[in-house]
Amino acid sequence: MTLTFTLDPAVDRELRDGVLALWADVSNAGGAVGFVPPVTPEEIRPALLRHLVGMAEGTTRLLVGRDEDGAVAATAFFTHNSHPLMTHWVWLYTVMVHPRHQGKGYGLDLMAAAERAARTGEGFEHVEAIRLTCRGGTGVDAFYARAGYKEVGRVPAAIRVAPGDDRDDIIMLLPLGR
Repeated sequence: MTLTFTLDPAVDRELRDGVLALWADVSNAGGAVGFVPPVTPEEIRPALLRHLVGMAEGTTRLLVGRDEDGAVAATAFFTHNSHPLMTHWVWLYTVMVHPRHQGKGYGLDLMAAAERAARTGEGFEHVEAIRLTCRGGTGVDAFYARAGYKEVGRVPAAIRVAPGDDRDDIIMLLPLGR
């Protein structure tokens, strides 16, 4: 089995609810996607709405992976740069695979689909690299390295998970070789 990926899917209630549920489940399983457990979909909704506004404005794009039942099982959001000197690379945010699918290789499938979209997708013709950040202390930087990303910077103790629990903000880059 594998996920079916779609770039820029139609946004309807089912998709919104699916992304919210995914985001809450990933967060509550300990995933470093902007929240600390416990968190509810309602607490996440404002962050999703910011992504959706960016999609409506054309600055953000959604890559969604659906499982064999059609459920939202993975996501990644691309954000284009508005700074005129940085339009040649994009950010990748909110990279998630549902915890029930962990260990199936879907994370690497998601990263490969994101790379394919940036290399070949309409609207990405000028993109030369994908940049992302991740929370130190989780091991996810090693996962991104397996997907071809290289650490290019680190801000010590930039992320405060809890009082006395500060983590590095790790900056990673995948050059697309254009």
